[in-house]
Amino acid sequence: MAVKVVLLDDEELVRGGIRLILDLDPDIEVVAEGSDGSVAAELVSKHRPDVVLTDIQMPTVGGLEVTKRLTRLPDPPAVAVLTTFDLDEYVYAALQNGAAGFLLKDTPPRDLAAAVHVVARGEAMLSPRITTKLLSTFSSGVTAAQAAKTRMEELTAREREVAVAVAQGMSNAEIAGNLHMSLSTVKVHIGRMMTKLGMTNRTQVAILAHDAGLA
Repeated sequence: MAVKVVLLDDEELVRGGIRLILDLDPDIEVVAEGSDGSVAAELVSKHRPDVVLTDIQMPTVGGLEVTKRLTRLPDPPAVAVLTTFDLDEYVYAALQNGAAGFLLKDTPPRDLAAAVHVVARGEAMLSPRITTKLLSTFSSGVTAAQAAKTRMEELTAREREVAVAVAQGMSNAEIAGNLHMSLSTVKVHIGRMMTKLGMTNRTQVAILAHDAGLA
């Protein structure tokens, strides 16, 4: 089945360009568009998308608030933030609030479609380059680092290994190969980790592991 996408951006030209790119992929269907985040919940309820691509800055309700609202829904879609700047502090806040990742608006067309598929599978969609810059730029202080270490201690040793691999940007298949476990076991560990830590996606796990000094 095609990955269903809702696209939110206040610039019609940008929305049209992104839609044209995604429409080229037969396994992606843009089911709805909106010019402001105020319609996000309504569109999600009506169309049940797998992924919501949202601009970070919109006139009434921006991407940060969209992320908060949608990730609190039962069985929420994956939320990905679109931005012009790769070091926008609002993007970091969006990740902390449950966004699956973010994309630059100048992302090459093929990479944009690929990223939609990645986030639809429940994986992070941050490139290693952007992940490194983001985490190093917004790295927390000593107090937060200690808090992160304490939270990581809630995990089993094996779960911590998986968390570190997630923070290093590995896919589930790569984690399975590196840690010599089945793909289904990796998914189980990630699911248990997120439940224990009260998180909604692997990007939050990556940030926590980085803050704890494990990545």
